[in-house]
Amino acid sequence: MRIQIIDTNGAHIPTPRTFPAKGDKPARTVYEQKAYAHMGGVFPVEFKITHDDHNDAYQVGEYELAPSSFKVNQYGQLELDRFGLQLIPASNVLDKKAS
Repeated sequence: MRIQIIDTNGAHIPTPRTFPAKGDKPARTVYEQKAYAHMGGVFPVEFKITHDDHNDAYQVGEYELAPSSFKVNQYGQLELDRFGLQLIPASNVLDKKAS
């Protein structure tokens, strides 16, 4: 699946989101970055990628989902690992296919 990080009005810059302290867990800040998934429709679909640190944000460009982004759930079904989502630059994917 092709994923794009687009430089449109700063949309590629991660936005902080803070969760308040709850019970014995301290407050936590994550950084959400907008991305676009090309799922076969006329237009790509916007979604958010969550990072623990703003320095982990992806650069503007085209990516593919890394195989490690998937897992098999407790029912034996394949699903996207929402906490382990990783992207590979599309140029790296094309280079491997060519060799």
